[in-house]
Amino acid sequence: MSLLISALILVLMFAATWRFSVRTGNYSWVDVTWALSFTPAVLCHAWLADGWVPRRLAITLMMSAWSLRLGLHLWRRISRHHPHEDARYAVLRERWKANVPRAFLGFFLAQAFLVWLLVLPSQMIANHADRGFSLTERAGLAVWFLALLGEAIADRQLSAFNREPGSRNQVCRRGLWRWSRHPNYFFQSLLWWGLFLMAFPAPWGWTSIAAPLAMLHFLLNVTGIPLTERLSVEKRGDAYRDYQRTTSAFVPWFPRT
Repeated sequence: MSLLISALILVLMFAATWRFSVRTGNYSWVDVTWALSFTPAVLCHAWLADGWVPRRLAITLMMSAWSLRLGLHLWRRISRHHPHEDARYAVLRERWKANVPRAFLGFFLAQAFLVWLLVLPSQMIANHADRGFSLTERAGLAVWFLALLGEAIADRQLSAFNREPGSRNQVCRRGLWRWSRHPNYFFQSLLWWGLFLMAFPAPWGWTSIAAPLAMLHFLLNVTGIPLTERLSVEKRGDAYRDYQRTTSAFVPWFPRT
């Protein structure tokens, strides 16, 4: 039942965001909804589950903390630039110019399905009845909180850099961005590996590996790194090409000379 209700909630949220985006002429708002939509989906799973209560409470607090932090961060960024649209959606708008609203509706609903898929581990965790946290679950908790902290730090470092005068066409190479070109994406992926470890001891928990693999695929091959890299090269030119030559794309590592 929780899977059906959460699916309905997500479809309604993304459809409403699509309508709002059409009216404001800015499809970037889907990023905010994408982040925030995890909270009601997880609340739905936890509320309707019959697993060990502390485990249900833990997964609710964990995912809601991440969802609300990221949603607020994205809302501030998009509001600051509105009505200018994120470059990624400008590219998609040009690609779908024959029928922009309908194409974006399909894109928004696809995002709703992705969230539904990514939140499946929380449903398994919330229904896990065993009392007490296993060693695997504790490892998952540690990975999750490390990733939550890393993503928040990466977002804050980049936001601070972008607010500095003269940073418009420059490359951020400070903090975590010295070790990875996309530390925010890396830690976002790591969040779901922590979630997988927490779901693993639950019945059929091993199937939840689909969630971190889906997240990794989208970050590495679809709307994450490839499009961001392309737009960064177009905007920053040789400065970003040098950044590509010297800095790991995803996993933080020592810069190359």
